[in-house]
Amino acid sequence: MSTSIVIADDHPLMLRGLSDFLKSKGFNIVGSATDGNSAYNLIVKLKPEIAILDIRMPHLTGLEIAEICKKNQLNTKIVLITFDKEEELYDKAKEFNVYGYILKEFAVEEIETCIEHVLKNEPYFSQEIAQYLNKNPEKSPDKIHLLTKSELKIVKLISENKTSQNIADELSISVRTVDKHRSNIVSKLKLDNKPTSLSIWANLNKQHIQL
Repeated sequence: MSTSIVIADDHPLMLRGLSDFLKSKGFNIVGSATDGNSAYNLIVKLKPEIAILDIRMPHLTGLEIAEICKKNQLNTKIVLITFDKEEELYDKAKEFNVYGYILKEFAVEEIETCIEHVLKNEPYFSQEIAQYLNKNPEKSPDKIHLLTKSELKIVKLISENKTSQNIADELSISVRTVDKHRSNIVSKLKLDNKPTSLSIWANLNKQHIQL
């Protein structure tokens, strides 16, 4: 069966455009909404695999929905779309276990790739977001020297939004070996075990990765 998706955006043209595009790619759009309350009710009722939500909507924002879903242990994976590049919003997205964070101007270009990552439990964040946040000097890593050359290669590829399968194919190793490397990297960097943590760290620190 095709992936079940709920979409919510208070801009009708954006909502329709994204919905039509995903339907053309074979995804199952089970519901759509123009405000946060309706979107959350659809998530509860329909239990979609993925919910693609505008960050700023009436009644409940996309972030507030993500927070409630986390609190209520709902299994729907949240992808946020936004025009905003505010670091505070990005940090909140990490806190609420958001799986995808895409800028609206690149939504149609990136959403299919984002969904592919999310379905493999691998988060996806617009490269433009990472490049913007990389300008923050406080984001420079303090434990990168702990990583081996092999681990640095893995981190670099993660920062390019490569999946574990992509990385395995590129480095001619097994997916199991990639996952073991990922686990070791998370441990060395003292990151939490949320699926998004390593991807976010890699994106924020990609400019410091030297092979």
